[in-house]
Parts: sequence; structure tokens; C-alpha cells
Amino acid sequence: MVPINTVRPLISCSSSSSGFDTGPSAPVPKVGFVKLPRSNGGNHARLSFVQATEESTVATTNGRVAAVSGENAHQMATNGKAGNIVWHKSSVDKVHRQELLQQKGCVIWITGLSGSGKSTLACTLCHALYSKGKLTYILDGDNVRHGLNRDLTFKAEDRAENIRRIGEVAKLFVDAGVICIVSVISPYRRDRDACRALVPDGDFIEVFMDVPIEICEARDPKGLYKLARAGKIKGFTGIDDPYEPPLNCELALPPKGNSCASPCEMAETVISYLEEKGYLHA
Repeated sequence: MVPINTVRPLISCSSSSSGFDTGPSAPVPKVGFVKLPRSNGGNHARLSFVQATEESTVATTNGRVAAVSGENAHQMATNGKAGNIVWHKSSVDKVHRQELLQQKGCVIWITGLSGSGKSTLACTLCHALYSKGKLTYILDGDNVRHGLNRDLTFKAEDRAENIRRIGEVAKLFVDAGVICIVSVISPYRRDRDACRALVPDGDFIEVFMDVPIEICEARDPKGLYKLARAGKIKGFTGIDDPYEPPLNCELALPPKGNSCASPCEMAETVISYLEEKGYLHA
């Protein structure tokens, strides 16, 4: 990273001629232009536009330009494979967003075998909370593989990465003050526990669809159990790949005798928990 001095022309802004009283004017950031070093493939240096504030440093890494404020410069860090990154804190935080939405952000992580009713509960719960004026978003295991995780297979390492990415997105929703409903098999405890660790204590609500495989296989809404039994799908959870049930989940929803509670009944159970823990109020 090479620091470059910027040329920062003075810019002023006045609202006095507008006829409106806008109150104290906010500081106007000074703007400068940075002439970047020549690239290997060109004969001319590129002129890039950057916005810089007082006490800032403009730096380039591999031809890219960045403005780093003085107060954040010492926080430059390496995270995973990403280097020279800075966490930028906003003046509007989670508390403000929760006050705006009149709710508290959390993750409702619905786990269970294929055919246990995860997606059905997620949609029913989403609708019930919507009717109460609460903002939710569903991260469904199949849906995320249409976009965010379309590059992942069902091999063990990809399944772990699938859950990791979902957990990171859920974390962002929690910070936004949104009630994030995750419906995904997530068969391994270590992966679910890793996602739990991403959010503040209490904000991860694990809901276990405690439905026996016999019931799930009898339902077989996607025909996947039949394919797995025929050997056409390898590593299918519950058949030739294990499912590790939660040990200390917040809610378990077992069947009643030979049948299961209705989706509406299960949704009300989850909503009662949210009410009790204060998630439906800011």
C-alpha cells in the first residue's frame, strides 16, 4: 500500500440564498483527485475521483484507491484472505434500526430432516408476523442455492460453506433489526453452533423440527427419499449421511402421536416465544 498526497480544493456550500432555514450545516467533505501509477498495460496514468475527509490518507493497493480516515487507519486488518481492510462504523446502528421497526433483530433457525416441514413453518411464521406488522425475511435452503450459493455442491465441504454463508447473511439481517427466518436442514451441530456464535447471545433461536424419518419419508414432497433409496442421490441426510439433532435448542416441535401439529399451531408456538423474550417490541 502506497500513500499518496491528494490535492483537495476548497469547496463551500451555502443554503442562505434558498430562503429555507436548514439549521446548522453539516461539514462538507473535501474532495480531491488522485493520479494513480501507470498500469502495466497502458501508457497513461488513470485519474480517479476519491472523497477524503480531514486527517485522511489515500492509499492504493494493486491499482485500487481507497480513502482511509485517520481515526480508522490504525484498525487496518487482515481477515481470512482479505487484507488491508477497515471496519467503518455508522452513526445509525442496530438500536436505531430496531426503534424504527419496533422489533428486535434475531435469527429463527429452523432445522430438521428433509420433509419435516421447515419451509412450510417458515412461510406460515412469516405470514403470521407480517399480519402483526413485523418485518421478516426467509433464507430458505433451496432458495439460496438459486443465487448466493449456486456455486456449491452437496459435498461435505460445500455443505459447510453453504451454512456458513447463510449464517453470515442472517447476521446482517439481525444487525438490520429484521427477524430472519432460516429454514435449512443444516445437519451438523458444529455448523449450526458456528452460526449461533455470529450473533449476540439470545438472538439465535434454534427451532428443531423433531419429526421422525419415517414420517418425513412417507411425505417425501420432492421425491428425494425415493431417489436416495434407489442410490440415485448419494450423501442424503437421514439415509446415508447423518443428521445430528440439537442438544440445547430453544424450541423443539415434535409430532403429536402419529401426526404433527398444524403449521399455524407451530407458528404460534414460535411467536409466543418471541413475545416472551421481547423480540416483537423495540
